[in-house]
Amino acid sequence: MTIRVLVVDDQPLIRTGLVALLDAAPGIEIAAEAADGAQALALAESTRPDVILMDIRMPALDGISATRRILATAVENPPRIIVLTTFDLPEYVYTALSDGASGFLLKDTPPERIISAVHAVAAGDMLIAPSITRRLIEAYADHHRTVVADDRLTVLTRREVEVLRLVGNGLTNTQIAHRLVLSEETVKTHVKRTMNKLHLTSRAQAVVVAYETGLIIPAHRP
Repeated sequence: MTIRVLVVDDQPLIRTGLVALLDAAPGIEIAAEAADGAQALALAESTRPDVILMDIRMPALDGISATRRILATAVENPPRIIVLTTFDLPEYVYTALSDGASGFLLKDTPPERIISAVHAVAAGDMLIAPSITRRLIEAYADHHRTVVADDRLTVLTRREVEVLRLVGNGLTNTQIAHRLVLSEETVKTHVKRTMNKLHLTSRAQAVVVAYETGLIIPAHRP
């Protein structure tokens, strides 16, 4: 299956480079390219891409706002969104993933890693670089201190809560299946039901919920 990608960046050189890189990659084709978030919103609706590479800082409509609006309006088969930025800042990570982005990459990421990232999120995997994961957890810990009782998990079964905790810890479906002595297909079903019940659009967003609800407490938290 060919993965159709929408490239969004306000810098022509970067946008052109990403388009050329992905267009030459096997199994990937360019659905469209946009110079700002407003164009991205319109093109996401008209071209229905599988994956969107979304810059954060842009005129007209920034990447985080565009991500939020695209995922809110995509009722069926929402695109997987990878946020791209030169700024390795935890608040960007937190907001982007909270709003449903599937992953987060820095613009100096090697070309082959960008290509593999597109394939990974298209397959439903989350994409968070290790250095960002550490900052992400710290951001969640700071945020969690201000969060009172959270009853979102009451809609889940005990098994689904257990699966969500393992997803939050970064385990793949295969690893979860091994840990819980279940088939991988059963784990996929649990993950899908959990995300549907919590109205989540990406696996990375499930990590957000796992931290916010206190399922996972960062080790450095007093």
